Amino acid sequence: MEPRRPGWPAVLGPLVVPAGVVLLRPVRLRDAQHWSRIRLRDREYLERWEPTQAGDWAERNAAWAWLSQWSTLRRLAKHGQCLPFAITVDGGFAGQLTIGNIVRAALRSAWIGYWVSSTLAGGGVATAAVALATDHAFGQAGLHRLEATVRPENTASLRVLDKVGYRKEGLFLRYLDVQGAWRDHLCYAITAEEVGDGLVTRLVDSGRATLPEQR
Repeated sequence: MEPRRPGWPAVLGPLVVPAGVVLLRPVRLRDAQHWSRIRLRDREYLERWEPTQAGDWAERNAAWAWLSQWSTLRRLAKHGQCLPFAITVDGGFAGQLTIGNIVRAALRSAWIGYWVSSTLAGGGVATAAVALATDHAFGQAGLHRLEATVRPENTASLRVLDKVGYRKEGLFLRYLDVQGAWRDHLCYAITAEEVGDGLVTRLVDSGRATLPEQR
């Protein structure tokens, strides 16, 4: 019988990129202050890409709001429906990556979503995180397909997916309510058969990242 939550909990990495040493680990309750500080500071950087939610940004991203998010993520992870990671750089909290809506049986599919502090933009952090998580999803977590949906205007996120090897599948019209309007999203995806020796290996071979022992 397959484990209820294969591949969880897990620590992924480290992987070295220009911004520093990237590691993925399970989200923690004590991430609250670091999470809130980045989210409040980066409102303009993040809000234009994220689904519309009730309440204002300051309330939803206050440190006290993390308890609800963390407990929900932990519950879903315990039931094998989600892999919620904190992204760290040089040991400090730097963002989140979530593999969510995990469906097993004959589908073995999920979506992947991520955000990283604006101070680390362009430093290879999101690229390394997506590569680490994708390899884990198709390895220990036993999935077959991952997809990511991104607004066409979000060129930085699209570059991340292109660099690690996700392919564009199509355009979802009026897919998500973002900032009060229904926005089109591009769908990118990858399957286990497409990763070869792994996306981390591809990044290292391309010179975009190194392993710690190579420094």
